[in-house]
Amino acid sequence: MKERAYAKINLCLDVVGEREDGYHELKMIMAPVDFYDVLDMTPAEETTFEVNRSFLPVDDRNTVVKAIRVMREKYGFTEEFACRLQKHIPTQAGLAGGSADAAAAIRLMCRMLGITMSREELIEVGKKVGADVPFCIFNQCAYVGGIGDQLEPFACNTDFEILLVKPRRGVSTRTAFAEMNRYEPVHPDCDAMRTALINDDYDGVVSSLGNSLEAVSLNLVKEIREIREDLLELGFDGALMSGSGSTVFGITRSPRLLKKTADLMKYKGYFVRITKILK
Repeated sequence: MKERAYAKINLCLDVVGEREDGYHELKMIMAPVDFYDVLDMTPAEETTFEVNRSFLPVDDRNTVVKAIRVMREKYGFTEEFACRLQKHIPTQAGLAGGSADAAAAIRLMCRMLGITMSREELIEVGKKVGADVPFCIFNQCAYVGGIGDQLEPFACNTDFEILLVKPRRGVSTRTAFAEMNRYEPVHPDCDAMRTALINDDYDGVVSSLGNSLEAVSLNLVKEIREIREDLLELGFDGALMSGSGSTVFGITRSPRLLKKTADLMKYKGYFVRITKILK
């Protein structure tokens, strides 16, 4: 049985502060995009995991394997699975590729084993695997709080095209948060972004773009700054780093600009993908 694992972007990300448990309190506007890995899980005599990227782990460090363990611990099932992952979302990209894969595994296990979970149970299981997993389980635009476990979905009524551009180097989320104390972060208005998306206010979306982690990652991978500046100079209405990076996305309503810039960025050697918000 196959399941798509959709990537996400952060249209707005505010690091509110550090919690007593060492995690950071966040406010985010997250949106699933039409770009995905494909996970295939079938019944088997023993659980195995294969992936088309040789550098990715195939043990419990992999989010799919971890998701199976967490689900097994909660429900006590004995079924085993042969798992094959076609990986397309780049790693250390700020696109939640690993979280999306885990979320797809959770959805597949629920269907294959006839497990019915409440929204709260899905969020709790997802949180045990990774911070972005709860969002990726539902694949809905959402106002996200806490450490990623407080979800308020809403309808996105604003249409625009998205260009994803990622340099070869990635950014470790752990490193980005560890470096935050060296910078004075911006605190974008996530409420304004949500309102703009709901009310089909494209100009409001553009003006509300912001990411508290961008200043950190711009100094970790210099190409992030170069890509962002290039997209704006070429005519994109807005450009922002997603998550902790290193992917930068540009937004536009010009298909011609989108295609022209995608070709240019590919020529420069970057990973490039044209996409849009999943609805």
